[in-house]
Amino acid sequence: MKLLRALGVLLVVSFATFCLMFGNGPGIARAILGESATEADVRREVARLGLDRPLLVQYGDWLGHAVTGDLGRSFFTGQPVTEALSTRVPVTLTLVVLTLSLTLVISVLLGVAAAVYGGWLDRVAQFVAVVGESVPAFIVSIGLVSLFAVSYRIFPATGYVPPEDGVSDWLTSVTLPLLALLIGSVAKAATQFRGAVLDTLSQDFVRTLRARGIPESRVVFRHVLRNAAGPGLTVLSLQTLALFGGAIFVEQVFALPGMGQLANLSAQQGDVPMVMGAVIVAIIVVLCVNLLADLANALIDPKARVR
Repeated sequence: MKLLRALGVLLVVSFATFCLMFGNGPGIARAILGESATEADVRREVARLGLDRPLLVQYGDWLGHAVTGDLGRSFFTGQPVTEALSTRVPVTLTLVVLTLSLTLVISVLLGVAAAVYGGWLDRVAQFVAVVGESVPAFIVSIGLVSLFAVSYRIFPATGYVPPEDGVSDWLTSVTLPLLALLIGSVAKAATQFRGAVLDTLSQDFVRTLRARGIPESRVVFRHVLRNAAGPGLTVLSLQTLALFGGAIFVEQVFALPGMGQLANLSAQQGDVPMVMGAVIVAIIVVLCVNLLADLANALIDPKARVR
């Protein structure tokens, strides 16, 4: 059922994006030809691209090719979209996956510590969460570059080194972009985990476990965290789409050859097939992460399993 819902979401999002991007054939043709193009030139370009056909016919044709892996060709370079994305997607996915993984570990530790110990630790965690949620990723990126790349020259300001060219150089090149995405992501997730843990700690079964003399660490990490993990994982999965949005700005600041940079450049140029390809890949990744989060919830909490 969840897989069918995911496919439905993918169809709806792809159709909505298609309507927004392809609904203006003359505008797309003029973006390709330039402002000096005549009306006759624009009409010929619209016909060449097939943008004069009914929108549903265009979408059906695009969808028929997309399900086979053919996302079309760039309006400007003629390069297949799948070929262009094949070199860009791994860079963005690396940032997103690493950010989600580190966010899960750090936010659980911070959320549990703030909820269990309280006091100054809780106040500091809440302050960091507010600051992390308030400051945009591109501002954080600029600050990290100014501090760690310009002032102290610990990390490079721009550029990307593939892992196959050296793991240490790769880690150096992704550290600052990763931190830029991680700060906001941890702030949101840690707040959710803290609230869920506090709610669970107030439950009767926790008082019963403590009264039976079970060690506090076992109560927290085996029972409380298991019951509080669901809301935290849900928020974490919902952050995936926000991470793709943040990656657009982060990749611009650090000059990373990722999918976000490609989508931003393509949107500025009016290269619609490239934008569509990037959006579809991002939505597929988001849906996969949501499905994995649901599976993790089902494994952790039997009550969340779908019967």
